[in-house]
Amino acid sequence: MHARDERDGHDTHGRRVLALVTGWFSFPDGEATAGDVLALRRVEEVLRGAGLAYDVVWSPGFRAEALHFADVEPAAYSRLVFVCGPAHGPQVEELHRRFAHCLRVAVGVSVVDPGSPAVTGFHRVLARDAAGTAPTLDLAARAPALPARPVVGVVLTHGQHEYGGQRRHEEVAAGLTRWLAAKDCARLELETRLDAHDWRLCGTPAQLEAVLARLDLVVTDRLHGMVLALRAGTPALAVDPVAGGAKVTAQARACGWPALVPAERLAEGPEGLLEHWWHWCLAGGGRAEAARVGAGFRAADAVADAADGLVAALGAGPAG
Repeated sequence: MHARDERDGHDTHGRRVLALVTGWFSFPDGEATAGDVLALRRVEEVLRGAGLAYDVVWSPGFRAEALHFADVEPAAYSRLVFVCGPAHGPQVEELHRRFAHCLRVAVGVSVVDPGSPAVTGFHRVLARDAAGTAPTLDLAARAPALPARPVVGVVLTHGQHEYGGQRRHEEVAAGLTRWLAAKDCARLELETRLDAHDWRLCGTPAQLEAVLARLDLVVTDRLHGMVLALRAGTPALAVDPVAGGAKVTAQARACGWPALVPAERLAEGPEGLLEHWWHWCLAGGGRAEAARVGAGFRAADAVADAADGLVAALGAGPAG
C-alpha cells in the first residue's frame, strides 16, 4: 500500500494530490453510458468536497476536445481512480501497469472475479457488488441533481415518392436530424406505423397517443406526425418536405397550426424559422395553443372534415 496523508488534499510531503479519474468512458474503444457518467459526477462531487485536485480522462470518440490517455503523462499523478462498471479485462490491467507508481482505487465497481489481475491490481476496491459482501448503492443514484431537459419526439418519413421531383425528404431528414443532434434535449425516435408483433413499435393508436401526450414537443415532416401530436395536446414543429408545399402545409392550414417550416427555409441560421418555432413551441405559448387546437378536434362544433359529407355522397348514387 502507498502511505499517504490525505489531510487538506496534500501528501506527506505537503504536495498537492492530483488524481487521474478514469472509467470505461476513458478507453478509446470503451463507451460512455449515462450511468457511468453520473457515477463520475458523484465521484467528482466527493473529490471537490475534499479539496482534492483531479483530471478526468475521456474517450476521444465521445469527447474529442477533452483529455485523452494519449495526452496523459503518468508521472504527473499520484492517484488513479477507476469509476463504475466491471473491474475486469485487459484495459483495466493496462492501467495498473502504466500507473504502477500511483495509489490505485476502484470505486462503485462490480467485482466478477476477485482473483483477476484487474481487481488485485487495485490497492483498494470500494465495490458496489462482490461475492460475499453486501451490495452498496450505485454511484449514479446519488449523483448531483440534473437540470430538466425537453423530451422531443421525432417523426420522419423517407418515402412519399408520389411527389417526384418535388421531394426534398432526404435533405429535410438530414437537416433536421443534424440540427436536433446539437439541441440539448432528449430525443425519442417515433414511428406512426403500427405493428402487432414488433415490440419496438406501437400496436394501437392509443399506445402512440399515450407517448405523444407525455412529450414536450414533436418534430416531424409527416402529416400524421403533426395531427396526432396536436390531437394529444402536444405542440408540433412541422416541416413540409415537398418543395413548394404539399399536404403538410395544407393540413397545418386546416388545423390552424402556425409552427410550419417550408423545406426551402430549413437551412436558415440561428434566426431562422426552425429556431423561432422551437422556442415558441417550448416556451412561447405553443403548449397552450396545441391544447386549444386538440380540444377543437373533439368539440361538438368542430371544424368540418371530409367524413361529414360521406353519407350524403353515398346517398347521391354513383357519380356521372
